[in-house]
Amino acid sequence: MITVQQAEKLILENSCDYGNEIVLFDQALGRVLAEQIKADRDLPPFNRVTMDGIAVKYEAVANGIKNFKIKATQAAGDVPVEVDADDECIEIMTGAALPYSVDTVIRYEDIEIQNGTATLINNGISKGQNLHLKGSDKQQGEVILNPGQLITPQVISLGASVGETELRVKRIPRVVILSSGDELVEVSDVPSPYQIRRSNSYMLQAILSQHGITGAIRHIPDDEAIIKQQLGLCLQHYDVMLLSGGISMGKFDYIPQALKDLRVEQVFHKVQQRPGKPFWFGKHENGAVVFAFPGNPVASFMCTHRYFVPWLNASLGLQPRQPMYAILAHDFKFEPALEYYLQVKLHYNKEGQLMAMPLAGNGSGDFANLAETDAFLELPLDKTEFKKGEVYKTWPFNA
Repeated sequence: MITVQQAEKLILENSCDYGNEIVLFDQALGRVLAEQIKADRDLPPFNRVTMDGIAVKYEAVANGIKNFKIKATQAAGDVPVEVDADDECIEIMTGAALPYSVDTVIRYEDIEIQNGTATLINNGISKGQNLHLKGSDKQQGEVILNPGQLITPQVISLGASVGETELRVKRIPRVVILSSGDELVEVSDVPSPYQIRRSNSYMLQAILSQHGITGAIRHIPDDEAIIKQQLGLCLQHYDVMLLSGGISMGKFDYIPQALKDLRVEQVFHKVQQRPGKPFWFGKHENGAVVFAFPGNPVASFMCTHRYFVPWLNASLGLQPRQPMYAILAHDFKFEPALEYYLQVKLHYNKEGQLMAMPLAGNGSGDFANLAETDAFLELPLDKTEFKKGEVYKTWPFNA
């Protein structure tokens, strides 16, 4: 067996670049930007008013003028109206372009308006107040977005503001999810007392969906010839295979041999961890990668978040996230010499510290317990007793 750290290194060494594609900007949410975007004009493109009120010359206020005749009212999007005298002002709205003949905006709260005249009722006016100056955010030609950025609603807004109707993004891999085993039946079926429904496939599909991937689902019976045939077809049509089950040492676990026969190179098999010790990873000569997870639900769930998601992010060019750490809220003991992924509930204490409350459950088959938790706490294999107050890396899977 190899360590978790060795497994992670080998998997990331086999990340793949699937190229780029063009998508409409309003359909790019969750994708990864693959081009540099520059401002097509200054941001903001004019001196923008940030408060409703009046626009005046600050020099007039400094000279003691308190009453200003309202020359015009200007809304956002209107052509700016200029003043001709120091005691004139423009009644102006948030978002409007500031006229060149004025330089300061005074809020409605600081004036009274009667018979077309605005009178100052508060002192403390500062020159240039309540303005968002032209080019203060970005100047024309300046880079505003870089390759490798995850496209969020904010990124879409920024791209739209500079006229980018299409965005070049990283192409996502084609992924198929394969379950195996005659004990598994469809979700809509009524299982016999010795069967279970195929929930793992839909769990993995849901995780993929969270990362912008529509994963195909297939099920393979415990038949050696069919397994080899189906795996061969998937290797031709998909970039990634996620398998759940059929990779242990059982008499009907045909998948490792079938993958070997299909010239999928085994990178490793078995990791010093719980859950997920039988995890198998390999790569085909055509570039397709295979993540073969144990069939236990918690093991498949953990391995997908711990290994597949970081591989996906690396393949898409996303910068690795800073590790998260949490404080163990209660003592915990685990004796096997394996790295243990403890199910925990997260919360912040009054000091703002992230606390991890253990919820051990009943092992890697206890998916019901997993539904109540927020993350896995990564407990190193060189210890058996873990004390309250100790800090460990955490792998959150709930927002």
